[in-house]
Amino acid sequence: MNRVRADKPVVLCFSGLDPSGGAGLQADIETLHALGCHCAPIATALTVQDTRNATRMVAVAPDLIAEQARKVLSDMPVSCFKLGLLGSVGVIGALRELLAGHSDIPAVMDPVHAAGGGHAFGNAETLAACRKALLPLMTVAMPNLQELLQLAPAAESPEAAAMALLREGCGNVLLTGGDELDAAVHNRWYRHNGKPVTFCWSRLEHEYHGSGCTLASAVAGNIALGLELGTALERAQEFTWHALDGAFRAGGGQRLPDRRRLGRTRGAT
Repeated sequence: MNRVRADKPVVLCFSGLDPSGGAGLQADIETLHALGCHCAPIATALTVQDTRNATRMVAVAPDLIAEQARKVLSDMPVSCFKLGLLGSVGVIGALRELLAGHSDIPAVMDPVHAAGGGHAFGNAETLAACRKALLPLMTVAMPNLQELLQLAPAAESPEAAAMALLREGCGNVLLTGGDELDAAVHNRWYRHNGKPVTFCWSRLEHEYHGSGCTLASAVAGNIALGLELGTALERAQEFTWHALDGAFRAGGGQRLPDRRRLGRTRGAT
């Protein structure tokens, strides 16, 4: 079947299914809808979790994921890939083969290896596979500090870790600072050419379930909309800050972002 021109940019998302609706595929769908994009969602893993923590994960069969993706790609003009929780080394391998065959499509990764409550989704084997097989194919990788240091354990500093990933082929690294304890949130963009760029945002008072998924999906959506990367990163952070500012309580744990909220606040420095 020949692909047609889509009325909205299509983002093909590979993420876990979160039954609480705060993170994973629902975060992708809500964010991309709010930005005017269409999300084509493929579940990489099924999870048992709530707004407090996760307790179990079951990875989806890699061949099923690849078959679904090929079906979508044969029908829709995908403008960007977004990768979140991947579930297993087998899934990582399948996605490596798929993305390598579509190197013209930008790709954004949120390298999820643990739930907000601390439950580990990955191990040393999946981390190594992610770094070797997928990071060199990414337009942007968006780890928090813990994830970055796990991906580059030999590095002596966060900046050295980010530069190590760039040397190994990753296009850009956005080190997110939401999990740190500073009075403000500092997100640092490391790139091949030019000095790092720091985005500074006022820190909100609560904890949030799905903030990283929201940010990565917003970056992918803005890239799909045709924005230059620096602008896409800044607008995605603006979107996420407002979604968190309007977050609501749905359960007994972290608040859920209200991804209908749009607006502007402070940006890069």
